[in-house]
Amino acid sequence: MHTVSPQQRLYTALAAIPAGSVVTYGQLAELCGWPRRARWVGQQLKQLPADTTLPWHRVINAAGHISSPKADEQRRRLQVDGVEVADNGRIDLKRYQWR
Repeated sequence: MHTVSPQQRLYTALAAIPAGSVVTYGQLAELCGWPRRARWVGQQLKQLPADTTLPWHRVINAAGHISSPKADEQRRRLQVDGVEVADNGRIDLKRYQWR
């Protein structure tokens, strides 16, 4: 029997987020089956290789703000996806949050 690692569950859920949408760290944790593990999600995303094709940029904080150390790159990638990002780094969750 093959056991799916926690990281693999995270990567699968992350890969499913469509362009033009965002999720929060907590929402992504819930999608993986681990509610209230938002910090773990953030730690795992920080460890992704620089050349990853996973859409890490579609994950934002619960307040709807970019909180990544790579904020400029995240903003650019979200805008390419069609997500409007305010000057203060905020994204309208009512409009862009994936359900």
